[in-house]
Amino acid sequence: MSSAQLDYYQTLEVSRDADGETLKRAYRKLAMKYHPDRNPGDASCEAKFKAINEAYDCLKDPQKRAAYDRYGHEAFTQGMNGGGGAGPFGGGFGSRGDFADIGDIFETIFGSAFGTGGAQRQHSRRGADLRYDLQVSLEEAFHGKSTEIEIEVSAPCETCEGTGATPGTSERTCNLCHGMGSVRAKQGLFVIERPCPTCSGRGTVIENPCRVCRGEGRVDKPQTLKVDIPAGVDTGTRIRLAGKGEAGQRGAPAGDLYIFLHVKPHPLFERDGTTLATRVPISFTTAALGGCVEIPDLGGGVNRLEIPPGIQSGKQLRIRGAGMPMLQGRGRGDLVAEIVVETPTRLTRRQRELLEEFRTTETGEECPESRSFFAKLKEAFGG
Repeated sequence: MSSAQLDYYQTLEVSRDADGETLKRAYRKLAMKYHPDRNPGDASCEAKFKAINEAYDCLKDPQKRAAYDRYGHEAFTQGMNGGGGAGPFGGGFGSRGDFADIGDIFETIFGSAFGTGGAQRQHSRRGADLRYDLQVSLEEAFHGKSTEIEIEVSAPCETCEGTGATPGTSERTCNLCHGMGSVRAKQGLFVIERPCPTCSGRGTVIENPCRVCRGEGRVDKPQTLKVDIPAGVDTGTRIRLAGKGEAGQRGAPAGDLYIFLHVKPHPLFERDGTTLATRVPISFTTAALGGCVEIPDLGGGVNRLEIPPGIQSGKQLRIRGAGMPMLQGRGRGDLVAEIVVETPTRLTRRQRELLEEFRTTETGEECPESRSFFAKLKEAFGG
């Protein structure tokens, strides 16, 4: 039985409901086992290797797989092409029919939107865009930095120079669609046009695929890329590296690589845009008498925070221009410090004596909020 008659699912040793990732794993395992380089001179392994490639080339393509699942190998035979056999679609399933069919009439009246597919021929597809998540510290987000990342991404095959064909060979015109990239099926008065299942709409096929990339024109390989992170980035900032994504098929342009940044939490500061926020604990004597607190600055040095006398917990003080730099702009945001008055829990005997002495001198005028609160209690509950 030839490879064209073998069931593709049996060839790859997978079930008919296998997903794309399962197909890929099965293909890689069998291709490695039966590769001619591992079995020199073994004609049976070489035939098996070709059958495995044929099966995977069909099932990895959603359109080809759908056609195969519905019609089997007949979907790709010449019996469905031109005026030969009728095939499962009814009528001729070929590259081009006579001008008198209704598809050509529509093309003549309305243009190529109803045409035969010469203009619809697909070229090799551009590579997919990729995503890479990169974590940076708040200090790195403040200053910006240049770093390198390691990523495994498909790149043009060096052996075939991205063509997908064995060196010294080239693509040939697809026999099913005759280079048009599409095939047509008559259904009653209408003609339905679909991408060619043999060449996936390219119009050409590779008879001798490159052994390194197996006809894809690209291989997965690790790459080291330099990433320049500007000052002021935040979580969600996206950096685009043009042309650093997945390589295109058979020499098509590569996709882009998008770096998504994530700023790690900081032990001292919380961030909201360009504003930095922090909690500053102070002693109750500093809260009562006033003073100065120094807060580290991400840009280097310190910020001096003046504490006014009589400040209360929860009060927020702002230092202008001490926050994060503006992305692709000038200036910095603000630093907001929330004051937390800390009650002492460990007192020496002398400190306790001084506080007891202070309490004997209290008149209630020192803490107007407390005095007002207790006055309201007396009024509400009759003394």
